[in-house]
Amino acid sequence: MGVKQALKSLDAFPRAEEHLLQKTQSGALVSIVGLVIMAALFFHELTYYLTTYTVHQMSVDLKRGETLPIHINMTFPSLPCDVLSVDAIDMSGKHEVDLDTNIWKLRLNSLGQIVGTEYLSDLVEKEHAAHKHDDEKEHHDDSDKKLHALGFDQEAENMIKKVKQALANGEGCRVYGVLDVQRVAGNFHISVHGLNIYVAQMIFGGATHVNVSHMIHDLSFGPKYPGLHNPLDGTVRILHDTSGTFKYYIKIVPTEYRYISKEVLPTNQFSVSEYFSPMHEFDRTWPAVYFLYDLSPITVTIKEERRSFLHFITRLCAVLGGTFALTGMLDRWMFRLIEGLTKPSHKGVLR
Repeated sequence: MGVKQALKSLDAFPRAEEHLLQKTQSGALVSIVGLVIMAALFFHELTYYLTTYTVHQMSVDLKRGETLPIHINMTFPSLPCDVLSVDAIDMSGKHEVDLDTNIWKLRLNSLGQIVGTEYLSDLVEKEHAAHKHDDEKEHHDDSDKKLHALGFDQEAENMIKKVKQALANGEGCRVYGVLDVQRVAGNFHISVHGLNIYVAQMIFGGATHVNVSHMIHDLSFGPKYPGLHNPLDGTVRILHDTSGTFKYYIKIVPTEYRYISKEVLPTNQFSVSEYFSPMHEFDRTWPAVYFLYDLSPITVTIKEERRSFLHFITRLCAVLGGTFALTGMLDRWMFRLIEGLTKPSHKGVLR
């Protein structure tokens, strides 16, 4: 008998006496409120468990011999497509423009509507070759003779007429595509540098009349991942009665995003600072929009992770058990209060 009595004393769930099992309307109200609270807390904890969170890690960048993709999507509302060119130069001075990548130019009217499309293949390479050839002929005094010697006489006249008409009509240009450059520091820029210097002079009448106002719709160095913000997206720079060169100094941070499914997305994020240099009448350079980039030696790894199931069960037991205990206390207090108000002669109940 002593052993059985000792085992009974260990029972953590004793049976309540019959008079304590009385069902009341206040108890029903508290039970409903408690069930609603427990259901809300359960779904909150379930959502918290199913939601992933990210962990950031840093390490030395060990990548070598890879290319860097540059996604460009910009609008130049004051320059026709015929005069715009895209150029990219790395630290070695090697041109990596339009050789293996696709760049498109969309002609825009004065209202910003698309009126034509042009595909760039090796256009810039040819223009730079012509420009270099032009520099070798700088000892000629007569610009018309120089254009004729380069074989640009008729072509230049047609270009001048076409561009002047486009400027008079208020045409603009949208440039978009992808540049694949070497994974070293360098720059790329969008400008009128591809034009023969004498053709550009005849079109604009001087560098101070070249308006490089632009809008950056998208500029990124790889695919986007959840939570990525490219600081130059949505940038608008409009010039009025002035001209100059925009320079964006970009610091690229190699990044790897690891999804919860173990899929790895290699990409890049970056920070940027901006500088504007106004153009003066006797400057020998022409306005442009430069993007000068450098790569960080540190790579950032972002991992998606999910909280453990045991952590979810622990929190669930805590919130549900706590809610049950709290509603039980509230029910006892309400029962005693109601009983004390309805039976004031029983003073012992209030104690």
